Amino acid sequence: MRLIDELERTAAAEASPFRAQLMKEDAARLRKLLDLARSAGDIDTFMDGGRRLGWTQGDARTGELAPALAPLLEAVFDYQPGRDDPRQEERIRDRWLELHRVRMERLVGCLSTPAPRPE
Repeated sequence: MRLIDELERTAAAEASPFRAQLMKEDAARLRKLLDLARSAGDIDTFMDGGRRLGWTQGDARTGELAPALAPLLEAVFDYQPGRDDPRQEERIRDRWLELHRVRMERLVGCLSTPAPRPE
């Protein structure tokens, strides 16, 4: 999958250790999704397993990602490696970018602290 290759290539050149580690972990999650898609008997089993790959710390907030995660999982389940159809890769990439955006919003929101209120 081109997205996995891109994440690994970008991680190798990334100056930020945090960003590089996140890209490596995301590439590993996508590889796990591909393996799960091949071994799951049906899409429901795949979706259940795909939601529990550590998308958030301990998957504690993964439920918040559901509107963006479900379309990515569906695209990966439908993916057929070796098929020369760039639309497959494009569909996965588009859904990945949306999941990444939503997940980063949650992550940054968790890390930010509100400004002190004047008394």
